[in-house]
Amino acid sequence: MIYTITLNPSIDYVLQTGSITLGKTNRSLSEEYYIGGKGINVSCILTELGINSTVLGFIAGFTGDEIEQKLKEKGICSDLIRLKKGTSRINIKLRSDSETEINAQGPDIDPDELEILYEKISAVSDDDTLIIAGNIPKTLPVDTYEMILKKLANKKVRTVVDASGELLLKCLPYRPFLIKPNKQELSELFDTDADNYTVIEKLARRLIHMGAQNVLVSLGAEGALLFADDGSTYQTGVIKEKVLSTVGAGDSMVAGFIAGFEKTHDHRYALRLGTACANATAFSQSLASKEKIYEIFGKL
Repeated sequence: MIYTITLNPSIDYVLQTGSITLGKTNRSLSEEYYIGGKGINVSCILTELGINSTVLGFIAGFTGDEIEQKLKEKGICSDLIRLKKGTSRINIKLRSDSETEINAQGPDIDPDELEILYEKISAVSDDDTLIIAGNIPKTLPVDTYEMILKKLANKKVRTVVDASGELLLKCLPYRPFLIKPNKQELSELFDTDADNYTVIEKLARRLIHMGAQNVLVSLGAEGALLFADDGSTYQTGVIKEKVLSTVGAGDSMVAGFIAGFEKTHDHRYALRLGTACANATAFSQSLASKEKIYEIFGKL
């Protein structure tokens, strides 16, 4: 079983607008909303690829009800913890000439509610996969990801950490199966400009030395690089189409890579499927459909 953790899921309210004038009344051209959060995005793409997963995390209030209902409608299993107070967040996505995001903080999570999550994670079994994605909410301890990984340290669980900065570095001693920094995140991790292959490889190998098993570096319009646990390096390009939205593209890459690796245990295939998922989402108004993913996959 694949488990995804979204500590702070959301409803993403997408407003298509013309030009925006601050301090004035602006009107939308269209509105849509989607359930969001990085782990949920991963589960949605896994479902498109025909792979079951279970969503773990926290929900609250009427927005939490909607998140749970939408997961059910998509056929995604959820084992979310309902908080005693607050409401799950609503994030605003403004799309005009450029994309602007306003992400809310989300509800408070009490220590006893966090313990319930730890209990669920302790029940994860050998050969399962656990994907942790996104930031830690402000009311949770900064070592929450480390505690999650620590509870799995004596099990044969494949773990994925999609995080950045110090949060990612502190997870490396627990030897995550996969991490996915982009060029900017690599630069920020080591205060070095990761502007060419030589530097990117040096920094990725450093992350492997620190504990990561596989380092997937997304290069945006230049494709992706995988520095694998077999010592090899794999690279893939991109398909040239009009980018409609970058929201969820990184999450889609994680989902595609894990789906591809679980199916074939082949790094090259996993990277190709991950790249196809990322591209397909970027070329869509929301997360990619199965049809779009395999259309792109056939062109890579």
